[in-house]
Amino acid sequence: MSLLFTDFASWQAHCAATGEPLYQPVLDYEIEQKGRTEADIWPGLQRAYDVMRDAVKTGLTEDMTSRSGMINNGAKKIAASPITVLSPEFKQLITRALGAKEVNSCMGRVVAAPTAGASGILPGVLVTIQDLHRLDDHKILEGLLVAAGIALIIEQNASLAGAVGGCQAETGSAAAMGAGAIVYCLGGSVDYVFAAVAITIQCMLGLVCDPVAGLVEVPCVVRNASAAAIAFSSAQIAIAGVDPVIPVDQCVAALGEVGQSMETRYKETALGGLANTTRGRQIEKMVLVQDVNILPDED
Repeated sequence: MSLLFTDFASWQAHCAATGEPLYQPVLDYEIEQKGRTEADIWPGLQRAYDVMRDAVKTGLTEDMTSRSGMINNGAKKIAASPITVLSPEFKQLITRALGAKEVNSCMGRVVAAPTAGASGILPGVLVTIQDLHRLDDHKILEGLLVAAGIALIIEQNASLAGAVGGCQAETGSAAAMGAGAIVYCLGGSVDYVFAAVAITIQCMLGLVCDPVAGLVEVPCVVRNASAAAIAFSSAQIAIAGVDPVIPVDQCVAALGEVGQSMETRYKETALGGLANTTRGRQIEKMVLVQDVNILPDED
């Protein structure tokens, strides 16, 4: 089994034929790929989730000021804001996703799930859904396996990299992973899990990657928060039985097609979009000067 499955239809057909839960073939894939036993895989997943939880905590308790200055304790500011637009639970989701991504921007320890640029989404989503529904860690780890399977299929048929498919490939894929994991963890059917993935991709389709000054900070951090929100809304829509109309595999194909047709300046090159605004170029010059000044003298 050099590859897990080539598409979601095959994954679903396998589980229907074997009666296995959705995470099982992904677990088998991990065992084969790493040459380890199942007893080895679960602790590894636990370590990954622990790092995710630590990133959420760090982002909300420690100083999160990036070297460029563009990131400046945003998660803590949202948590402490006296004006509340969102419900307490929704506000927690936003602060957690944003805070975990701020840890990455400040060179802290994160899990690239599926990339460092999208590393706040799954932590925010999983920690929040666990709190809301009092789920045990093992169920969350099963959800992580489901999320990994989703990422593997997207990677084969589209991309997970902003340099290849724009931000839709990074935050979009992470949001799809999160939405599918939510529905799985709450007992949704395979149809509902994959509907959540399809709906999420539909919502994220076309998002460009335009990092200011080439740093994974602006708009990456706030997009992690908004992508977590989309993951939650897509999961709610899907688990209620709303039909995404376009099948999930066709949504992934669309993700790949849009990524291929996207101009290079919108693929992590900092040549277009927000990176090419007047302010974006000013920040770029300041960051470049700062980097030059700290380099050691060759002599």
